[in-house]
Amino acid sequence: MASPALRYGRWSHTGNVYALTTVTHARRPWFIDKANVELLIEALRTVERTGRTFSLGWVIMPDHLHWLMELRTGTLAGRMQILKSRSGRSIATRVDANVPIWQPGYYDHALRSDECLHTQARYIAANPVRAGLATRIAEYPYAWSRWPLEA
Repeated sequence: MASPALRYGRWSHTGNVYALTTVTHARRPWFIDKANVELLIEALRTVERTGRTFSLGWVIMPDHLHWLMELRTGTLAGRMQILKSRSGRSIATRVDANVPIWQPGYYDHALRSDECLHTQARYIAANPVRAGLATRIAEYPYAWSRWPLEA
């Protein structure tokens, strides 16, 4: 995942849309367990309900998360810290383990104004197909978007 040094000098701007990727610690496949997926989804929804972000789409892979969102308040680092902390604590409590769930850091891409949000959401949602976890986007249960993902 991205080194914190790569973030030096980078800014996150409220109102911008970002494609984010974050990986589990040691690439452990925490999200092959549906209960863990549900805890991560609840954390995503909680961050949004507080008005900090506006989710446009996400896909939860066995060992990582892709998230397309608009930053509403604060910084990307702050929003990712809240998401990872909340979901990590919930999962660790559920499995009764004192182990890290998330790897430090994350990758972000600020979408340019000419990038189509729907196209980006479809690209993110197609990750399970590219990884061989599904043959069609609609088959994968842990993908969500504000737009229809398949025609």
